[in-house]
Amino acid sequence: MSGRESELNRDSGLRKDLDAVVQTRKELGEAYESELVESFLEKVEERIDTTVEKRVRRQLAEQQMVIARGGRPTQGTDDSRSPGPAFGLAALSLVLAIPLSAIAAVQTGLAGLLVCWGGIVGVNACYAARGLLRQGRDADDWD
Repeated sequence: MSGRESELNRDSGLRKDLDAVVQTRKELGEAYESELVESFLEKVEERIDTTVEKRVRRQLAEQQMVIARGGRPTQGTDDSRSPGPAFGLAALSLVLAIPLSAIAAVQTGLAGLLVCWGGIVGVNACYAARGLLRQGRDADDWD
């Protein structure tokens, strides 16, 4: 089964789950709505986590192969098929931001939410700055 076919099967699985949630909500009424929605969102989050994890693993494996062959790992390639580690970090940050934001907002309100997002932005900014510094150092090697 090709990757595209498995994606379509997973999408139809999510569609079936959503249909089941909607039907269950119709039968049970609004009393269980939040639990049903949370259950469905957990499945969606698991799907996103799995997809991001596969992409990150593939990217790391590709970089390890390049390093094993004596090459340098690439930071910013023009290959549109491979989004790179920066995309993986950004996607993972957004996936993790959902539960972290909820926890921070519930526990400490707006201040906690701002600190949480400040940390997420800080991690991504540090990673981006590290990449820029590394690119600058590589450019100096050619001078």
